[in-house]
Amino acid sequence: MHGTRLQPVELLPIALLGGAAASVWAFFALASEVSEGDTRALDERLLLALRTPGAPSDPLGAPWLEEAARDFTALGGTGVMVFMVVAVTCFLALARRRAEAVILVVASLGAMGLELVLEGWYDCPRPDLVPHAARVFSASFPSGHATMSAAVFLTIGALLASTQPERRIKIYIASLAVLLTFMIGVSRVYLGVHWPTDVLAGWTLGAAWAAICWAAAIR
Repeated sequence: MHGTRLQPVELLPIALLGGAAASVWAFFALASEVSEGDTRALDERLLLALRTPGAPSDPLGAPWLEEAARDFTALGGTGVMVFMVVAVTCFLALARRRAEAVILVVASLGAMGLELVLEGWYDCPRPDLVPHAARVFSASFPSGHATMSAAVFLTIGALLASTQPERRIKIYIASLAVLLTFMIGVSRVYLGVHWPTDVLAGWTLGAAWAAICWAAAIR
């Protein structure tokens, strides 16, 4: 008797949950290293690599690059995130895609809750090695901008990609979501408001939660 072969649509939730489990493990492994201070030297080296040698208050590049970094970092801010989630949720509801709308709301609120709880739990201070080029109001680890952008933009990207029949368009939409998430995270380090490990932890946390929500929706 031949076994039943799983179809790609059945394998996808398994792959997503496997990726989420790996991301969660990576987050807690990184959090342990950060708590013990083992990442401080690498964090400082990477942060200073984005500053003009001998002038830690001056980010590398022309003034327009610093302004562009502020533009990108604003895309991961609370105001923009709330607007994006509300706008896309309303669009999905009007298009009678209520299940997708629920996925996006759960992914967004869940990521926000995880971020707030973990920031309070670890209560890590912001970088003090260079001046901050943007205002900050909370603890440093994990990065809220990185967590929320990964959870929200990756979920939106997956939702939009699932509506397209052509593979190349799916890849294009997913790539844009990943690129935007990456640029927001990098901008936080470039502006001196987060250590690189804060951003990396936020990416793993947000991506894990997005994958869990998407896998649950498929099942």
